[in-house]
Amino acid sequence: MQTIDLLVFPKWLVPIEPAGVALTEHAMAVADGRIVDILPADFARQTYAPRDTLNLPDHAVMPGMVNGHTHSAMALMRGIADDLPLMDWLNHHIWPAEGAVVSRAYCADGVRLACAEMIRSGTTCFNDMYFFPDATAEVAAATGMRAMIGLLLIDFPTAWASDADEYIRKGLDVYENDIRRQPLLRAAFAPHAPYTVSDGPLLKIRALATELGLPIHMHVHETADEVDQAVASPDARRPLARLKALDLLGPDFIAVHMTQLSDEEIADCGRLGVSIAHCPESNLKLASGIAPIARLIAAGANVMVGTDGAASNNDLDMFAELRTAALLAKGSSGDPRAVPAAVALKLATINGAKALGLDAEIGSLTVGKSADFIAIDLNHASTTPVYDVISTLAYAVGRDQVTDVFVAGRALMRDRRLLTLDEPAVLAKAAEWREKIVGR
Repeated sequence: MQTIDLLVFPKWLVPIEPAGVALTEHAMAVADGRIVDILPADFARQTYAPRDTLNLPDHAVMPGMVNGHTHSAMALMRGIADDLPLMDWLNHHIWPAEGAVVSRAYCADGVRLACAEMIRSGTTCFNDMYFFPDATAEVAAATGMRAMIGLLLIDFPTAWASDADEYIRKGLDVYENDIRRQPLLRAAFAPHAPYTVSDGPLLKIRALATELGLPIHMHVHETADEVDQAVASPDARRPLARLKALDLLGPDFIAVHMTQLSDEEIADCGRLGVSIAHCPESNLKLASGIAPIARLIAAGANVMVGTDGAASNNDLDMFAELRTAALLAKGSSGDPRAVPAAVALKLATINGAKALGLDAEIGSLTVGKSADFIAIDLNHASTTPVYDVISTLAYAVGRDQVTDVFVAGRALMRDRRLLTLDEPAVLAKAAEWREKIVGR
């Protein structure tokens, strides 16, 4: 018998690829952090001698979810300013609060809080954009999560940098010293938005992204007001037209939100291979609009799901997000077949992996890929009986049903117990930051 690290026996194994497949009476074998076999359970018992066994008689096992867009440290500002439109929310509440309290320590504590929430929710990889990316990288690596760390760029000064050149210089330093050699971390250039970053820095980012092979992650067409102001400006172009002229749009570009799109822009996204990070709950809460994801998918664009930051969502719950994405697509298109259950699961897994350039490594349970997977207990009143496990996962599961989380074969949560974070200490720090924010 072959000795391996772990043998997993779930009731259902949902590999995501091929789409719509759910295996029963199967096992998954893990060695050296990778999936080495998926085979009938009886054969697995005869073939492998595992050092550890995970018996999950009531569970579905699926790939860990990829949060396609978030500002993880903003978990410390959850609920600070609700029920407001985007620009009022940003200009009069979020940016003043950030100016008063954001520091490296703030970001590190906020990311720890976010990682605790994400792990408990079944997220194993997140695509981040925020200040002090070195702190995000440090905490993600220590926690054992996989992450794409955004190298933030904005034209105006903040606690992180004073001007565009310093943002770029410091971002490159973080990439070289804090990210490049970490096996679970990747970097992306993260210019905030077309209305906060001018052409010169964007051209520098385009050249650097091409040179280093890094993606570009940016808020685009989030609101009608953003588009209207751009058209009314001396430039007189829609933001996407400007970004296209600057050669930003392509397979390495991740456009976040995209609620305001013309037919031509949808076609461009498909033709140019742009990835879309769809954040439906944040967009709904801020009344920003609804991204036409069914049409984007039909056009050939790669659509993934993200939560946005907890300050605008107000959670990091990917199961809720993928369900909202599917239901919103149906309701807004008038077609109940838009974004069916199997596609909704892809939005939160393999599509996110593809957008981050990680689809050869994660996003599906495939032999040879990294063992990034989660287990969900379906023996609940809310998910019983199970007729179609894929529909159950897409439309009925709550994040509290996630029991086990693994990244690269390492357990981050086992039987609902966090293993790489001191949760009471994380919560205590969050309470301290609340007092500082309230008293600023």
